[in-house]
Amino acid sequence: MANSSNVTLVGGRRPGPPAVVGTSWRGRGELALAALAALFTLAQLALVRPGMGLGWDETVYVSQISAQAPPAFFSAPRARGVSLLVAPITSWSSSTPLLRVYLALLSGLGLYLALRVWRGLFPARVLALAGALFASLWVTVFYGPQAMPNYWVAIGALICVGCFLRVRADRYGRADRYGRADRYAPADRYDRAALGGVGAGAALMAWMRPTDAIWTALPLLALLACVRGRRRPALLTALAVGLVAGAGEWVVEAYASYGGLGQRLSDASHIQGGLGWNIAVGDQLRSLGGRALCRPCTGAMPGVAVMAWWFVLPLLAALGLAVAVRARRTAATLVPLACATTAAVPYLFLIGYAAPRFLLPAYALLAIPVADALVHLVSVPRRAWRPVAVALVTLVLAGHLAVQYAVLEKAVDRTTAAHRGWARTAGELHRLGVRPPCLLTGSEAIPIAFYTGCSSAQTSGHNANATRAGILRTATRIPVAALAPANGSPPAYARDWPSHRYGAVRIHVAPAAGEGGRG
Repeated sequence: MANSSNVTLVGGRRPGPPAVVGTSWRGRGELALAALAALFTLAQLALVRPGMGLGWDETVYVSQISAQAPPAFFSAPRARGVSLLVAPITSWSSSTPLLRVYLALLSGLGLYLALRVWRGLFPARVLALAGALFASLWVTVFYGPQAMPNYWVAIGALICVGCFLRVRADRYGRADRYGRADRYAPADRYDRAALGGVGAGAALMAWMRPTDAIWTALPLLALLACVRGRRRPALLTALAVGLVAGAGEWVVEAYASYGGLGQRLSDASHIQGGLGWNIAVGDQLRSLGGRALCRPCTGAMPGVAVMAWWFVLPLLAALGLAVAVRARRTAATLVPLACATTAAVPYLFLIGYAAPRFLLPAYALLAIPVADALVHLVSVPRRAWRPVAVALVTLVLAGHLAVQYAVLEKAVDRTTAAHRGWARTAGELHRLGVRPPCLLTGSEAIPIAFYTGCSSAQTSGHNANATRAGILRTATRIPVAALAPANGSPPAYARDWPSHRYGAVRIHVAPAAGEGGRG
């Protein structure tokens, strides 16, 4: 890629400002993204306590390849990507702080690489601001160091869409340092690395959540189907191979363990409440206050200060599109906007509950046109008014950041307290003689079993993987306990087991082998 000194003169005159590719990206642009990734990593380590403990879904993913507990039941919607991502740590260590540090470092590196693929499509300052906007959301900082798939779907989406645009940008879509398309720069050589990035990004998305990958890639597939180009066959092949490579194991597992692909999709839909027309926008708004899972999603809406950015986001994205049209680089903005929209559709209109992490891929893709709009807002005013515009935007962003970290602090405190409750219950189970190898069933058995080092089993519900007879047989060989809320009832077969009240939990421990009383 050539800098301005190598561009051929057109009509005897030099063709405008120098392109952003070249020395600026090797210098300030690379440094800005590296610094941003480092700050993001440090924020995770400082604000999300390494000793926070693992959440319910995390225990399922981690237990699949774990030195701490047997594998938990793996329900139909889940994919193995997270389990393999954390395997370098969980396969030999049960240290949660070590896992958090590993994931924080990995997520910082992922953010740097994902933003770097957009170099040349947008000015360096736009990409640095986009990364800062995405990385400063409480939900991004909260889930970056967690063993959960949504952040990594977002990273895969950024890589896939950015590389897709790089391959298509033969003579258009590149931006100069003023944000305008560089019509005079010579055509790039065929970017084979970017073509590989399309497949790698698609594979990462599908590896983590196959259905999310399909929704996010829909605009890319539609564009390839409707718009001809020299790169279309190569792009279509790369995208298809990436999706198949990432989702291949999930499809094979569907036939091996779930009764076929159609049955697995049906089971996944049932577990998620039955996919269909359901406006969940209000549910997502309620989750912005720091609720990790809003199901059922009741209660008051969070304050206006907490929700304001969510309503401003589409307005700034629309302004970013208008800026792109004027700068003659519409595709570089319209494509990520379209992918962000389709990524958000199932979680806004097709399910009956919400979790803030579901929209992370949409937030990541929207961050780039939003950052472009903000840079435009501080660049357009006349020189005398420019400091005022900069001050106003800075003030608004500072207030937004303060709100985000206030929500983050509450979310971390609430989550840490819940996880410590599980750990204390596990300690009480050990005191009662329920130690590995052992089995837990009943209320919250899956996460508490992980903390205890036991297997878990359920006879009903989304995680049903055992029968009453099977649990009773197991109780003749190893310690078995059934958990119930303090004011609730255990499973029928455990009602005659010795009962112990511990906080808000009642523990029913099966009599040891030879004592009788099997219920």
